[in-house]
Amino acid sequence: MVTNEANLVDFQRETVEVSDERLTKLKRFNFIMGLFHLISGVLMIVLGNDFELDVSSFSLNGPPGTPIGQGVVNSVFGVPLAWATASFLLLSAFFHFVIATVGGRKYGSELRRGRNRFRWVEYSISSTLMILLIALVTGITDLGALIALGFANISMILFGWIMEMVNAPDRSTWWTPFWFGCIAGIGPWAALAIYLAVNVNQEGGQGPPGFVYGIIFSLFFFFNTFAINQWLQYRRTGKWADYLYGETIYIVLSLVAKSVLAWQIFANTLI
Repeated sequence: MVTNEANLVDFQRETVEVSDERLTKLKRFNFIMGLFHLISGVLMIVLGNDFELDVSSFSLNGPPGTPIGQGVVNSVFGVPLAWATASFLLLSAFFHFVIATVGGRKYGSELRRGRNRFRWVEYSISSTLMILLIALVTGITDLGALIALGFANISMILFGWIMEMVNAPDRSTWWTPFWFGCIAGIGPWAALAIYLAVNVNQEGGQGPPGFVYGIIFSLFFFFNTFAINQWLQYRRTGKWADYLYGETIYIVLSLVAKSVLAWQIFANTLI
């Protein structure tokens, strides 16, 4: 395996020029985005209802090999949809406010090293909550399946973290973490697609309502734009040659993707 060893051992070196003026603008931008997330999250709670989605478990009620038809599906707990939708919005608001205030100096230090670990910590939680919510709305309610989907998504985000830690913006790029992250990220979406295909094609299968397909297709698009943004950053394509331009795009994509999911669910389920 060929890697850029200098990148692996020298990731503390400052490689991005971040003036005080640009840092101030980015912190202000984060604060504004935090307000948008906060307002949306509060509205989800205030305007939503007590509708819940059940998380389930399945028991065969017998030894291995017992016909599935003899098994029983049990409800483990309910997920209040309004609060679940608000959770990833409020979480994003919290991280934006931290970056804009008490974490501002650390944020600048991160950017000067061509990374932002605040982003990856937040994404590992918020995007996982989003993919789990999409799975529940689609009809994947099994507790074990949800846990597996969640950890697959977390793995994808952590590969993105590694990608930034081992690749300085001014050096040749080691792409292995990026491609491993893409592989991990395929898992949840493949599960959703196969689940829908199997259920629709079964005798008597109807599939979920039409708006669920809208959620899946739109969020699949937006999830992939994050990967494209990172790809353009490390390809140094056009404006993305400036690491801070890619950082700004991440902030915008985060707001758009979360808002699209939240308001689609609100419009079709919580009203």
